Amino acid sequence: MALGPQRYRVERPWGDLPEGAGRITDIACDAAGRVYVQFRTDPSMDPPFPGIVVLSPDGTRLAAWGESVADGHMANVHPDGRVFVVDRDAHEVTIFTSDGLRLGALGRRHAPGNPSTLPATSPSRRTARSTSPMAMAISLVHRFGARGEYLDAFGGPGRRGGEFSTPHSVWVLPDGRVLVADRENNRVQVFTAEGRHLRDILDLHKPMDVHGGPEGSFYVTDQVPRLSWFDGNGRLLGRCRPVLNGAHGMWRDVRSGVIYLAEQVPSRVTRLVPVE
Repeated sequence: MALGPQRYRVERPWGDLPEGAGRITDIACDAAGRVYVQFRTDPSMDPPFPGIVVLSPDGTRLAAWGESVADGHMANVHPDGRVFVVDRDAHEVTIFTSDGLRLGALGRRHAPGNPSTLPATSPSRRTARSTSPMAMAISLVHRFGARGEYLDAFGGPGRRGGEFSTPHSVWVLPDGRVLVADRENNRVQVFTAEGRHLRDILDLHKPMDVHGGPEGSFYVTDQVPRLSWFDGNGRLLGRCRPVLNGAHGMWRDVRSGVIYLAEQVPSRVTRLVPVE
């Protein structure tokens, strides 16, 4: 498979993952290359199931934890090793250690509107120049201080620039610009760090995740399904169809260049390994 000038070997299903009621929703890597696969369950119907399964870079299962997560939607690993998990129906982003010990949360558990109602994504995958978390709800982007204190929010429901219909993912570029996958408006919106709308990136169909790439570039998964690669100015560099029904989440391991795609239907991980 080719994405722009880069060719990849497609591997799926990848990793020693448990079978059962859990359905894969997102994926992330830590600084050592360990892979955190997030599973979603229905706590009203399903038996207990780990919210996070940790794999080694070769796919060996290392750990599983997070049975307390009510409705895992998205996940992120901070550069300092903390794991942020969107517990959507609990209305909070839960913060764990890398081995599953709860450290705290953004928002109040089972308290809608404090500040999030049904948070859509985990705190932004931060760059080295950005340290404060950022999270999203149904139609707002919330900003938090580096210690988790609530700062402010921007956005609102609608279709105009700066408004959202199901913001589903957020990423901060190295220069501080904020990318938001505005799913039901079929675009990625670009903002300043303070929330001023700059532009829209179109030619996308229900974008699911946006994730940083090399040299300030970024990737977008959508429901065509496609994986699109853009430079920092929004110019399309490449596009491919690596999965069957669209990746709900993705992650690029900066050490190896491997791209991980979290598929829901069927529930599995697809891995794209760079080849010469």
